[in-house]
Amino acid sequence: MAKNVYLFGDGTADGDAKLRELLGGKGANLAEMCKIGLPVPAGFTITTDVCTYFNEHNGEYPPELKAEVDAAMAFIEEKMGCKFGDKDNPLLLSCRSGARESMPGMMDTVLNIGLNDTTVEALAKSSGNERFAWDSYRRFVQMYGDVVLGLKPTSKEEEDPFEEILDHTKKEKGVKFDNDLTTDDLKKLVSDFKNAIKTKTGNDFPDDPNEQVWGAIRAVFSSWNNDRAFVYRRQYGIPHSWGTAVNVMAMVFGNLGDDCATGVALTRDGSLGTPGVNGDYLINAQGEDVVAGIRAPKRIEVELEKDMPAAHKELVETCQNLEKHYRDVQDIEFTIQREKLWLLQTRNAKRTGFAAVRIACDLVQEGIITKEEAITVKRIPPDDLNQLLQPLFDPESKKKAVSDGRLLTTAINAGPGAASGKICFHAVDAEAIVQKTPGTKLILVRRETSPEDIRGMAAAQGILTALGGTSSHAALVSRQMGKVCVCGASNLEIDYKAGTLTVGDTVLKQGDDISIDGFTGEVFAGEVETRPSEVLQVLVEKNLAPEKSEVYQRFAQVMEWADEFRKLGVRTNADQPGQASQAVAFGAEGIGLCRTEHMFFDHIDEIREMILSNAKMAREAALAKLLPFQRGDFEGLFKAMNGKPVTVRLLDPPLHEFLPHDEEGQKEIAKKMDVELDVIVKRVNELHEFNPMLGHRGCRLGIVYPEITAMQARAIFEAACAVKAAGIEVHPEIMVPLVGFETELANQTKLIRDVAQAVFEEKGMSVEYMVGTMIEIPRAALVADEIAKHAEFFSFGTNDLTQTTLGMSRDDYGPFINYYREHDIVPNDPFQTIDQNGVGKLVKMGVELGRKERSGLKIGICGEHGGDPASVKFCHGAGLNYVSCSPFRVPVARLAAAQAVLEEKK
Repeated sequence: MAKNVYLFGDGTADGDAKLRELLGGKGANLAEMCKIGLPVPAGFTITTDVCTYFNEHNGEYPPELKAEVDAAMAFIEEKMGCKFGDKDNPLLLSCRSGARESMPGMMDTVLNIGLNDTTVEALAKSSGNERFAWDSYRRFVQMYGDVVLGLKPTSKEEEDPFEEILDHTKKEKGVKFDNDLTTDDLKKLVSDFKNAIKTKTGNDFPDDPNEQVWGAIRAVFSSWNNDRAFVYRRQYGIPHSWGTAVNVMAMVFGNLGDDCATGVALTRDGSLGTPGVNGDYLINAQGEDVVAGIRAPKRIEVELEKDMPAAHKELVETCQNLEKHYRDVQDIEFTIQREKLWLLQTRNAKRTGFAAVRIACDLVQEGIITKEEAITVKRIPPDDLNQLLQPLFDPESKKKAVSDGRLLTTAINAGPGAASGKICFHAVDAEAIVQKTPGTKLILVRRETSPEDIRGMAAAQGILTALGGTSSHAALVSRQMGKVCVCGASNLEIDYKAGTLTVGDTVLKQGDDISIDGFTGEVFAGEVETRPSEVLQVLVEKNLAPEKSEVYQRFAQVMEWADEFRKLGVRTNADQPGQASQAVAFGAEGIGLCRTEHMFFDHIDEIREMILSNAKMAREAALAKLLPFQRGDFEGLFKAMNGKPVTVRLLDPPLHEFLPHDEEGQKEIAKKMDVELDVIVKRVNELHEFNPMLGHRGCRLGIVYPEITAMQARAIFEAACAVKAAGIEVHPEIMVPLVGFETELANQTKLIRDVAQAVFEEKGMSVEYMVGTMIEIPRAALVADEIAKHAEFFSFGTNDLTQTTLGMSRDDYGPFINYYREHDIVPNDPFQTIDQNGVGKLVKMGVELGRKERSGLKIGICGEHGGDPASVKFCHGAGLNYVSCSPFRVPVARLAAAQAVLEEKK
């Protein structure tokens, strides 16, 4: 019979940290802390397998679970010296979720289980503190009513029903904080809360402690399938099948009096990664007060030593020991009950990209981890590097904003970076606005955020809250999302109904611009100009010395380690010398895709003249005008790459894309060409395509109009000879697009090689070059062995390969792809992450067949997937030689390629 319940407490535990899949992260770490002798209240963990059973059996439990839970309850009673539901010395319990991967705030928690009208009196007597007992009872009824009985706001305009009653009571009593309420006030709140539950849900609040605990267990298991948990799992790639464990443990109390506290400690700063124990705590409070930001928290590193010196010393020592034990930064929930420290959780801390890079480098320097461990995906997710490349507020612009009186406040800098955007007060509005108008920059402004706000937080550029500290929900989630965040701006008055934000005499409305600095905590009205990040200042702008930027130095160290381990090459997609130079600065080893059509847009009149010509001689005359421009473009690219390979894709899009489709544009081109408007209209109509993705484009253009291929090949080879003559090494790779038949590539390859021979004879010199093709339609992958007879390299164009394989247009899939993701029809956006089971099989087939025919075939990928970490790892596994991506994605691809190697070694 499977074991469903694992015990922990008093230095013993059934499990340990190795049982994470079964006990969840929280349960496994509670067991581990018990085993290493740390003070953890006694409790038990119901396994993730039970959650799976619960979901598969319509909310039923395994038959043997009740008996196991009863035995576990007796274990807690024995270890804690009190009895659940007892009329003299009652045991209270907490019930918390715990998935394999931390999902902060996404699932439910219930505290103070076991209280009723009888046990509250017993608790008051046994503790000697009546107010504490009724404060705990008030909290329990509120939390149970919300989580288990479902009394929640029904719309964005509606206040939380319990908070509305609580706020009314505080105003009536003339107090600001919950802990200013008297015992009698709390007793009335309990009664009012119960009445609200009965009136609005039709349910009575349960008095039976056993009914309470099973109701809480059911609610926690059920919360695995709530909306915010689904959203979170999709965002971070956590399988829906995993399920959550449930942790039931004895309550310890931070709200017993002024010698008690509760808080969250980090062993290093989660925003910037600076060393030292830090975090938030509150005296005479319970845990949700700190996370929800109900009261302004105190800082552990500033005040706890003064408030509770012995507990502070023990906490710091414990934090340091836990970091050494887990060999990573820890996020620790603790309670101090009458100056005794209790640990309620430890987990690897969420961190920003800035913090991740610094912490990884520091832990290697301190000898705690190896450089291989430092660059694993768990420590530095590749996309986190983007945060180090994002712009910062320009100092001069900030100074002007201050002198203009636009500095509204300075609060807690919880998520580094700079963000400006339109004020949005409701998460649901932020999500809707960005869905309707992608690219809209919003700042989500809230009194405090809750787990229900996750969709809006994901949509916004940054998050600003009036309440909460560095351990609040807003700070914690923003760190993981890499969002700019400023929290605890207590002088902000936010009126949701009026849609206003007031600071002193300044009133801002929804839709007004606001700017937040996640490094300093400053909040400005209006927009503040930005400047490049320190990494860009060093590498691209070259106006900052490397030794003057610690951020850059750590970034460079991580990149050095990544290059040491990766096997996959990383190139860039670039069409201009400036882009190419930028990519080389980021570590690109060549150009994997130069889209020549992008060059044509700078010479639109000449290309239009060629397109509108009906005779070959006229087209050749127009192409002759384009030749020097193309040659100059290629010379610039070859020089910028300075000996690195450059893959040039011949003209790919259908010709009608270069023509004006509006009457004014057609009149203008008719005037320039000195022809009748009807001539232009007729030619435009002739070139029109109903589905240009599948029309006269790619190699089909070069076959029907060989003079186009000839001009482009000549421009490439003449440029290569000129650059070589100037003493710069050059390696052109000419790529024929959209090949599906062997004969298509044979046709174009012969033409290209004939032009090369002619140019080399004219110039009296030669250049090493390659001719290959882009594999971007399914037939090309299916007959890759035939195509490889004529190709010296393949480059998978996964944008079009995805379109043609899925029958899904990337220009038209927007209206339904979010629905597909929301309903788990697809696991990811297939144009962002390779569809490995479909498109991926074609890639693998193309690799296998191509190298079967030509063993030394060089193979890369140049679609947008080349900068996606999951796709990079797929390409490594598929045996590709390189990936190619946009310049700013090069560091991400380098790190992901290294992680692919390290994951193979596990």
